[in-house]
Amino acid sequence: MAGTCRHLEEAAQRPKGVRPSGHGCKECLDMGSDWVHLRLCLSCGHVGCCDNSPNRHATRHFHMTKHPVIRSFEPDEAWAYCYPDDSVADEFPSFPGEGAIEHYSAR
Repeated sequence: MAGTCRHLEEAAQRPKGVRPSGHGCKECLDMGSDWVHLRLCLSCGHVGCCDNSPNRHATRHFHMTKHPVIRSFEPDEAWAYCYPDDSVADEFPSFPGEGAIEHYSAR
């Protein structure tokens, strides 16, 4: 992962994975809202909706917690993003359970 930021480098070298908080955006499910795509926080496992979704819960989670790195929680996607450095890693390592096996929707 040459050329990426410190946060992405540290997240790539984590000694263990995170456990996703669920198969959908909990906040959206609680409020009866839909999402477009899901993101996984690599600090705590929070699953939140993307910035194309009406509520942008993954970004809200970052602003509340300052957890820097998310990974796509969509099937066949392996990218990660660092909020503080606005940096992307196109191919990012994951642990078992950190990748979605299907596109989960609110319905």
